[in-house]
Amino acid sequence: MSVASVAALRTAGCSGRRRSPQTGLNGGRFLMMQRRELVTKAGIALAVSCSMATSVSVSASANGSAQGLEILPFKADGYNFWTWRGRRIHYVEQGAGQPIVLIHGFGASAFHWRYNIPELAKKYKVYAVDLLGFGWSEKALVDYEATIWVEQVSDFLREIVKDPAVLVGNSLGGFTTLFTATEVPELVRGVVLLNSAGQFSDPNKPAATPPAEEEGEGSPLSRFVVKPLKEAFQRLVLGFVFWQSKQPARVEKVLKSVYIDSSNVDDYLVGSITAPTADPNAGEVYYRLMSRFMSNQSRYTLDLLLGKLACPLLLLWGDLDPWVGPAKAARIQEFYADTTVVHLQAGHCPHDEAPEQANRALLEWLAAIDARAKPAEPSLQAV
Repeated sequence: MSVASVAALRTAGCSGRRRSPQTGLNGGRFLMMQRRELVTKAGIALAVSCSMATSVSVSASANGSAQGLEILPFKADGYNFWTWRGRRIHYVEQGAGQPIVLIHGFGASAFHWRYNIPELAKKYKVYAVDLLGFGWSEKALVDYEATIWVEQVSDFLREIVKDPAVLVGNSLGGFTTLFTATEVPELVRGVVLLNSAGQFSDPNKPAATPPAEEEGEGSPLSRFVVKPLKEAFQRLVLGFVFWQSKQPARVEKVLKSVYIDSSNVDDYLVGSITAPTADPNAGEVYYRLMSRFMSNQSRYTLDLLLGKLACPLLLLWGDLDPWVGPAKAARIQEFYADTTVVHLQAGHCPHDEAPEQANRALLEWLAAIDARAKPAEPSLQAV
C-alpha cells in the first residue's frame, strides 16, 4: 500500500462522534455475539436514529457535489451477510443488469458508497462488500495479508455475483481490486481505481523477504528476547494510537484534511466508520494490520500487478488528494496502455466528496466498455 493507506489508518478509527457496536459474529461464536448484542442494543438504537436523521438532511443541505442525489439508507444491523470460510461478511446488493462490485478503503465500509450505489443501480447490478476485518464484516483474528482480501473478493465473485464483473475500489480497496483482477481475470471485465493504494517497486531497494523466511531467521536471543520485546512495544504504541484515533476531534480533523470540500463530512459518514471500532476485536485487528500487512506492502507492487492486468482500466482520480497526487495516476497510465484517466477536483475519496461527477464519469466509461464487449453487427454484403 501507499502512504495514502498509512494515513488512512488514522481515518479508519478516527471518524466518529457516535459509537455503536459491531453487530457481526465474533469468531463465529453465537453466545458471544448474543451477549455483546444484549449489552449494546441501546447504543445501536441511538446511533442509528441519529445517523438516519442526519442522512435526511444531507441530501437537502449538502453542496452541489451531493445535492439532490439519492443516498443509501444507513442500517446499523447491515444489509446482507455471506458466510465465507466460517466468517460473516457484510454486503449491499441493489439493481439489476451487468454486475459492479464496489470495494471500500482502509477503515471504511460499504456505506462509504452511499451516493454511488443508488445511482449505479439504476442501470447495473451493484454490490458493495465489506472486507474481512472492516465495516460490518467480522473482526476475525487472523494474519492479515493482501492475499486474504483477494481470496475473499474472488470467492465473492464466484459465489454471490456469479458473472464477470467490473471491480471498483478506493485506496486499499483499489489495491485489492487490481490484485484480484490479476488473480482471477476470467471473473473481471474491468477495473476502476479511485486514488488507489499500492506502490511501484524501487530498483534501489532489495526485494522484500517473505514472512516465513523472516520468522525462521535470527539467533535465539533475537527470537526469544528481542522479538517479544519489540512486539510488546508495538502493541503498547499501536494500542494508544488506536485509542487516540477514535477521538471525535481527531476524526473530524483527519477527514477534513482529505476531503477538500468537507461538506460531506457528516454524521452519516463518521458514524459508519466508527461503529465497527466498538467491536471487542477491533483493536487487535488494527494491530495485526499495522504490524503485518503494512510492513509487508512492498511485496506486492503496482508494476508487478499492472504487468498481469488484462482488462480495461479507469482511473477516477482526486487530484487534490494530499496523500496520493495525480503523479501516481500519470505513472499508472504510462505503465498500462488500456487506461482511461478522469481527473476530479477532489481529495482522497472522490466518489464521496464529488459523487455526481464520479458517477457520471463511471457510467460513461461503463457504457464504453459495454459497447466494446458487444459482438460486431454482421454487415450486409451484395451478392
